[in-house]
Amino acid sequence: MNAKPFLNIDHVDKIFPLGKGKEYVALRDVKLEIRENEIVSIIGHSGCGKSTILNLIAGLDTISNGVILLEDREINAPGPERAVVFQNHSLLPWLTVYQNIEMAVKKVRDDLHPKEVRDHVMRYIDLVNLDHAKDKYPAEISGGMKQRVGIARALSIEPKVLLMDEPFGALDSLTRANLQDHLMRIQMQTGNTVIIITHDVDEAVLLSDRVIMMTNGPEATIGEILEVNLPRPRERLALQHNEEYLRCRGAIVEFLYSKFAKHDD
Repeated sequence: MNAKPFLNIDHVDKIFPLGKGKEYVALRDVKLEIRENEIVSIIGHSGCGKSTILNLIAGLDTISNGVILLEDREINAPGPERAVVFQNHSLLPWLTVYQNIEMAVKKVRDDLHPKEVRDHVMRYIDLVNLDHAKDKYPAEISGGMKQRVGIARALSIEPKVLLMDEPFGALDSLTRANLQDHLMRIQMQTGNTVIIITHDVDEAVLLSDRVIMMTNGPEATIGEILEVNLPRPRERLALQHNEEYLRCRGAIVEFLYSKFAKHDD
């Protein structure tokens, strides 16, 4: 690891005021260092603050205590060096696939000439294998294709950090598997740092270099950090009987079950 982490979450609290002097402590003393080009998954039960962490990194919400630094610069607002892919693709229905991505590119790359814009947009459409659908509207394509457009749009602004909030959670299992494979291939080509919020244990192990396991809220924090020592590229079928894959999967299930049992008592 470098002397200084690429992304540093340093003793972060998030407290929501409830009125009448009451408050809800969503996160307490979250500390995490994330490396450049790393894929990290954050997993935990509902209410453990996974999406809250993502929103704080994105600059979509304010930190109550502590600091988040990206390349030694404090995060306190959204910025083009961080892009978010939500579970809902959030495409504009009146724009085509091409136009949805073009709009994002023009907003952050006003230095590009029209031909350069087109070449740039087409590069990312090609990256998610949607050349054939570039002139279609969101209503004319499948849910999985919409999510690929959302990923292409996020990547088109060339962020240093790609933040994904359960991006495949609403999709059927085959589409989800296909998009997971797309993501691994794309990340190897682009070298982005990727942070994924997920409820899916298999997804976390398949995609990640490390899995961050959160304790239950309120006052949720990082319970354990699991290193996934699997070489890339990864083939899901080959991993089904891999000892390291099974070890990691078992460790996450055990952690989540122990937290659920304590919460249930």
